[in-house]
Amino acid sequence: MGLLQCRCPNSETMKVFLATIVVVLALAHGSQAQSTQVEELTKYFQDLSAMVTSTTEQLVQKMQAETFMEDGKAQLQQIQEKLAPLAENIQAQLNPLADNVQAQLKPLVDNVQAQMEELFRKVLDQTKAITQ
Repeated sequence: MGLLQCRCPNSETMKVFLATIVVVLALAHGSQAQSTQVEELTKYFQDLSAMVTSTTEQLVQKMQAETFMEDGKAQLQQIQEKLAPLAENIQAQLNPLADNVQAQLKPLVDNVQAQMEELFRKVLDQTKAITQ
């Protein structure tokens, strides 16, 4: 309940509201002739009190959820800050390796491409010779 009192922005309004209910109920109780109206008012204020309580509980839950999300974001930010230098270091180490592998593979790829072009020319020439 301490959380509810600390975070509820309308706690003073709720106190005034509850005090008003007590006064109205006390005045209504004094008049026996209007007992039906008193019962209706009592029911109305009980329903209203239940609604205020429910709304306040929902507000507290929402505030707790928002706090949880903010804490999660802060933790993720800390993790990201710790991992960023590591990722940069790994990238700095892998870039030269990737460049080296690419440099070694380029002549092989060029050679395969040249052989494929030569094979394609031979097949094309043989196809032309057969169709003539």
